[in-house]
Amino acid sequence: MTADPKGGVAPQSLRVMNLSHFVTQAARRQPEGVALVWGEASWSWSAFEARIDAMAAALSTRFGVTKGDRILVQSQNGNQMFESMFACFRLGAVWVPTNFRQTPDEVAYLAKASGATGMICNAAFPEHVAASRRDCAEIGFVIAIGDADFGPSYDGLVEEFLGQKVAEASVDRDDPCWFFFTSGTTGRPKAAVLTHGQMAFVINNHLCDLMPGLTADDAALVVAPLSHGAGVHQLTQVARGVKTILLPTERFDIDMAWRLIERWRVSTLFTVPTILKLLTEHEAASRYDHSSLRYVIYAGAPMYREDQKRALKTLGPVLVQYFGLGEVTGAITVLPPALHAAEDGEGVRLGTCGGERTGMQVSIQDEAGKEMAPFETGEICCTGPAVFVGYYDNPEANAKAFRDGWFRTGDLGHVDAEGFLYITGRASDMYISGGSNVYPREIEEKILMHPAVNEVAVLGMPDPLWGEIGIAVCVARPGAIVTEAEIAAHLDGKMARYKLPKRYLFWESLPKSAYGKITKKLIREELERRGDLGAVAADIPSPDRQTA
Repeated sequence: MTADPKGGVAPQSLRVMNLSHFVTQAARRQPEGVALVWGEASWSWSAFEARIDAMAAALSTRFGVTKGDRILVQSQNGNQMFESMFACFRLGAVWVPTNFRQTPDEVAYLAKASGATGMICNAAFPEHVAASRRDCAEIGFVIAIGDADFGPSYDGLVEEFLGQKVAEASVDRDDPCWFFFTSGTTGRPKAAVLTHGQMAFVINNHLCDLMPGLTADDAALVVAPLSHGAGVHQLTQVARGVKTILLPTERFDIDMAWRLIERWRVSTLFTVPTILKLLTEHEAASRYDHSSLRYVIYAGAPMYREDQKRALKTLGPVLVQYFGLGEVTGAITVLPPALHAAEDGEGVRLGTCGGERTGMQVSIQDEAGKEMAPFETGEICCTGPAVFVGYYDNPEANAKAFRDGWFRTGDLGHVDAEGFLYITGRASDMYISGGSNVYPREIEEKILMHPAVNEVAVLGMPDPLWGEIGIAVCVARPGAIVTEAEIAAHLDGKMARYKLPKRYLFWESLPKSAYGKITKKLIREELERRGDLGAVAADIPSPDRQTA
């Protein structure tokens, strides 16, 4: 180290630990401990480490993969999918996982956008390989998980190179390890660049704020694709030597999930509100012992209060909510179990997603970047070590995403006097009716308090008189019957009249993204496909614009 002109000390290196070293640490501490369970198969930490070493050696020796190369991975959850993460990290290469439900053309776009030079693909997706090779000439090799004629076998390569080790690549704090593609609900997906230093902070932050006290005696159930948030969580579990339990099939089997929770004494799982709702409202929840659960973590979308209350009554005080985007790997706010209440009452914070995460700072800003006072609605911005370095090869998106060192989430909300954050919705979800801002989430919360309504989405649509008006797409609970007039009567007096939807539609279900989220883009597309937008517009009477 050398002295800088201000009398401090200037570091000579920004080197950090290679994230693959977490596996090595777990294998040293408990070589025969259970690392991973998938169906009837399981792997010890020493076996898991050996397979990662073998695949890293194959990638390096057979295919010439070096630091900085991007490796596209298209596969359902499985041991190979999980191993590939650490094999890439070990070489200093970049793991580029897709959501396996994406189409061949969508995956080909990710290959091109990431500049992938190699691909690991499940045998079930030959069309995805063909499309990726067509659109991305840089792909020099493809490895097949399972039997396929588009490339050598993943397991065959592991067997061939078993026993060989490669040195962990030296990495700096800002060296990329993972291209985390956004869901693309408002356009083409963008590759958020996650780095070794950033993710090391996120792992410690998750352990501090979301699931403190985890040890090798714990087990984590994976009910979501490892390509996104679930992968971040399992990387966190590996850091503590926690068992990872995968569902045996790609189909989400609720009964099987509860069975595995009982069998493996699962203590933590990560999911999204729609999946948590399915889990806790299923009859299997009462047939299996889930007393081992300590942290049931949900994120990815707000959870409506009525769903929260039902989940708490089923599971007890184990819910943990956090808010964050892929670009910040979820680390913006947290609402721990102690701040979840099963009943409404004095002192209960309704609708909050919690307070700032350790080491992170939140700021509510207006369009000019000025910080707003408590209870004033603005854009949620954040800063801290969990924020990514930017989008890969996308200067225009980076210019929009950052302002004065703050990452702009695109979400709207406010904080109270104690700093608890309340999300109003996406900036793109808000609509302006008769000059007044309308935030759909507030309306959705009120509609869901009706006992016959299971799901709802409120959207703004163009109107020649008022600019935009709201429509609510509702899903009734199984066996329940509810009418438009009943919902309107239920809302009467609960909010200002200008916020009330002007029409209510009833569907059997709401379309969801590949991650189980209810997204307004998909609902709007379905409205257009059904022709409901035109029908609604023709049927809307001149609305009553009273403000109270």
